[in-house]
Amino acid sequence: MNLKQMYEFFVADGIKNDPRGEKEVKILLDEKNKEYKSLDEKKKEFYDKDTLTNPYCDSRILYGTGDEKIKSVMVGIDIEVPELLLASQLKLSGKKIDLVLAHHPEGKAYATFHNVINMQSEIINSHGVPINIAESYVSSRAAEVGRSVSGQNHQRVYDAAKLLDIPLMTAHTVADNNVVSYLQKKLDKLQPRYLKDIIVFLEDIPEYKYAKTYGNGPFILNGGDKSKCGKIFVDMTGGTEGPTELIEKLANAGVGTIVGMHMSEKNYNNAVKHKINVIIAGHISSDNLGINLMLDSLEKKYGSLDYIECSGFRRFKR
Repeated sequence: MNLKQMYEFFVADGIKNDPRGEKEVKILLDEKNKEYKSLDEKKKEFYDKDTLTNPYCDSRILYGTGDEKIKSVMVGIDIEVPELLLASQLKLSGKKIDLVLAHHPEGKAYATFHNVINMQSEIINSHGVPINIAESYVSSRAAEVGRSVSGQNHQRVYDAAKLLDIPLMTAHTVADNNVVSYLQKKLDKLQPRYLKDIIVFLEDIPEYKYAKTYGNGPFILNGGDKSKCGKIFVDMTGGTEGPTELIEKLANAGVGTIVGMHMSEKNYNNAVKHKINVIIAGHISSDNLGINLMLDSLEKKYGSLDYIECSGFRRFKR
């Protein structure tokens, strides 16, 4: 397997597990291609052509030709300059590393990742919030995040990878889609009665069980052990946390419990106000679950890989 094959597999796997459904994603990609074809040559020059086949701006090859053969991968949740220097040092000491794989976006994937947030509109709509309301709040949130990241030094990590000549790829929403697909299907089938039942379910998953050993396991943020779950919304994809105004809209749509990676104080206060139960499964542990599910699928097609775990990542195979 080469780097391009890995990248294309991750994108296809992200689409397969997208909570909007494959049909909706393909419609959006078709619209994107029609838009591109209608542009004049000057506008096409600066068009982000990856978006014609990849709907996830935060999941990209950052440095590499795509032809590199991949067998040994250093995987981390956050890969920045220190982790790349660590990879370089490990290579000098004889460790084979063909690729550094990051979860959280860097480089161009970070500069454009706010565009992924718009997918939350269809996800929230699928849980009962009218699409016009969801789109209004989500587009405002995407613009806010875009403004917040626009002044960052996006190319710092890319430059380090280039100088060290270490192939670098980021896999963010493609992995997060796996978490949502896996947990939502499991919880829909389980139909837990109380919040404590969700905690028991989560703690039986290796990534969350491991997180509990270092004091960062799943916990109830709002509600109690015997609070009834009602309708469960697994909210773990779409770039980053959604708009706080939609907490009320979800409550009005009948959502009883949100299971998320994390939640800001502002959104927490809104959840308390509108009586929505909240369970925090864990941020880094949920990221681990998504990456592991993605890697499991990859290995089924291309065979086993060698892993160097770093920056909060632990490989659990299924």
